[in-house]
Amino acid sequence: MRGAIAVSARLQDIEFVAGEGNLTLYQFNTGTAKHYFCKTCGIYTHHKRRSDPDQFGINVACIEGISPFDFPEVVVTDGILHPSDSDGRSRIAGMLRYSPTE
Repeated sequence: MRGAIAVSARLQDIEFVAGEGNLTLYQFNTGTAKHYFCKTCGIYTHHKRRSDPDQFGINVACIEGISPFDFPEVVVTDGILHPSDSDGRSRIAGMLRYSPTE
């Protein structure tokens, strides 16, 4: 598991305004998806999806003004059963819930 909350966006809807030259590419297994990481700190920033090559999955922690804690619930998949290999299904491993303490 990557440990990041990823949101989806269409490729044509994303514009990189700074730092694109400091990204490095990593491709797993089939080489279809393209995963990008910061060369300086190693954070996963985004990837071109294997399940939908017209979309990016974007780490919300890398979007200015958005925090992973903005999401009260996040579905967690097991990271093993990929939708492209299983008729569009993936296994849900659990649910993360966040409630601020005050």
